[in-house]
Amino acid sequence: MSKLLNTDQIDQYRKDGAVLIKGKFDKAWIKTLREGISKDIKNPSPRFVRHTKDDDLPGYFEDFWTWDLFDEFKDFVYNSPTSQLASELMNADQINLVMDNWFLREAGSKSGAPFHHDISYFDFDGSMCVLWLPLEPVPKEEAIAWIKGSHLWDKLYIRTRFQEGHPDNGTAGINKRKSYDITPNILENKNDYEFLHWDLDIGDCVFFDIRTLHGSLSQSIPKNDIHRYTLRMAKEGSRIEYRGDWAQAERAIMESNGYQNGDDLSGKMFPTLYQRT
Repeated sequence: MSKLLNTDQIDQYRKDGAVLIKGKFDKAWIKTLREGISKDIKNPSPRFVRHTKDDDLPGYFEDFWTWDLFDEFKDFVYNSPTSQLASELMNADQINLVMDNWFLREAGSKSGAPFHHDISYFDFDGSMCVLWLPLEPVPKEEAIAWIKGSHLWDKLYIRTRFQEGHPDNGTAGINKRKSYDITPNILENKNDYEFLHWDLDIGDCVFFDIRTLHGSLSQSIPKNDIHRYTLRMAKEGSRIEYRGDWAQAERAIMESNGYQNGDDLSGKMFPTLYQRT
């Protein structure tokens, strides 16, 4: 199978923690994902959430772990180039799905993503990457920004809620033998960081390390609805590792499917998407 990425792209991902990859998803894939989100909104999973609490205001929505509920998502997960891209970036012999996740920010919504890194949100550990795929063109002023090199800081930050006000979902300190800090106030100290953010056209995406801090750098209010689709994927050797109580809702879902602390990310919930030959 021919390579999809060049050495510079792979090196940037590993050094900076995020890389722009242009034109890997054709319009048919974008259409498929938009159709999947529309179906999900009409018949959401129990994990669906509206982060904007006032129902009279434009909303900010998400749902996750829905890849096996809608054919459009399952088709993308198994048949798009995503898993091969992940394999090349992480030099992985095998890629397993960790979690799918989509976001919809309605026109006029003042809600946005807080700065955070995904590694602390759920009971996962290992080498993992995330696909961030916008389903419409995005100027960098409205895109997510990634803090260059933050995946190498060797720090864990408390989970930050996406609801209004972005409250911390826990306290700093030692939890299950790991040390967690409060995420620094990025927006009030922008000069202390180097940001990666890009203009993206249809079919462009960003891949980033699951430890890379990222969030909304701009407070701009969208004039049109904004759709984002993400996939978290794991290299061989990744496993379930229980974190704080903030992850207990997602932990309960895994345990109800027969998973326990220390199990490999494989099997029914975490299917193999790609094997290097």
